[in-house]
Amino acid sequence: MKNPSIRGTVALPAGSGRLKKVAVITKPDRVKEAEAAGAVAAGSADMIEKIKGGFLGFDVLIASPDMMPEVGKLGKILGTKGLMPNPKSGTVTADIGKAVKEFQGGKVEFKMDKGGVVHLGIGKVSFKPEGLHENLTAVLSALNQVKPSGLKGAYVRSITISSTMGPGIKIDPDKALDEVQ
Repeated sequence: MKNPSIRGTVALPAGSGRLKKVAVITKPDRVKEAEAAGAVAAGSADMIEKIKGGFLGFDVLIASPDMMPEVGKLGKILGTKGLMPNPKSGTVTADIGKAVKEFQGGKVEFKMDKGGVVHLGIGKVSFKPEGLHENLTAVLSALNQVKPSGLKGAYVRSITISSTMGPGIKIDPDKALDEVQ
């Protein structure tokens, strides 16, 4: 079996430690809802033109399903930056307000790379140990939920936690996964 693609989202209980700028593309009558939820930019055809003109001042782009045919035309711009909305990552949704609040509150996307590794920030060094522990438990639980059914053997072989420029600390995956289950 070739490497399955593992991807999804997880809401970190203690937050991610950084505020994400969320932009929304939706029908004109739903723009106010997105702005009220805290989106830094929201619009419909005007937002699409703004992005075509070079505006990329956001970390997450959320789109309503009815706008995806138009958003698909931005594939060359958004795809290379990793900003293209995707139903699997929760960025294509009819509930715009809820999605904006979730991504601002600490919902993060994860995706397995070609080597079978999932890189994901679970917090900051300034977090309390309990907060980091809650976030790690949530991430491991989310990874277990997206485990392919046909996969045999060890699913998580190793877990290493490190700060951005610090040394890595290995964690026993069996103990960590037992705690999650």
